[in-house]
Amino acid sequence: MAVEQKTPLTEQLLEAWRINNRINLYLLEHISDEGMKSTTSTRGGRDVARQFAHVHNNRVDWIENHGPRGLAEGLQKFDGKYSPRKEELKRAFEASSAAIEQCLAHGMQQDSKLRGLKRGVFAAFGYHVAHESHHRGSILLTLKLTGNKMDQAATYAIWDWNVR
Repeated sequence: MAVEQKTPLTEQLLEAWRINNRINLYLLEHISDEGMKSTTSTRGGRDVARQFAHVHNNRVDWIENHGPRGLAEGLQKFDGKYSPRKEELKRAFEASSAAIEQCLAHGMQQDSKLRGLKRGVFAAFGYHVAHESHHRGSILLTLKLTGNKMDQAATYAIWDWNVR
C-alpha cells in the first residue's frame, strides 16, 4: 500500500487506536501464567488466553472483510480451542493492530469509507474499542472470580490513556 499523507485528525484517530492496543498489551503483560488459564466456564468456555485470541481473531476477520484487499495476508488466526502463550498473543496483537491502523488510515484517505461498511471509519473505530473493552472487562472479572485478581495499580493503569 502506498504511503498516505495523514491529517491531524487522522493522526489523533490512529494515536487513540495505538493507546487502545497498548492497554491490551499492558493487561496481557500483567496477568500471571496461572491467570491466563483462568475461566469461569464449567462447560469449556474461553479461558483468559482464548479471550485475548478471540480479540485478535476478530481483528483479522474484520480486516479480511473491510480492509484493503490483501492486507490480511500473513496475519495468522488462532484455533478457537487453542490457548496461546503470552508471547504468541503479543506478536499477534502487534501485527493485527498495525493492520487495523492501516485500515483506519486508508479509510480516512477515502472520505471515511471502508469496504462493506455504511457508517465509516469512526464507527469502525468505535466498534473495535467497544469490543476490546468488553473483553478487557470480561478478563478482569474472570481473574477476580478465579482468585487471580490483578493488583489495584495495574487495574487502574489500564484507564490511563494519557501515558505515552
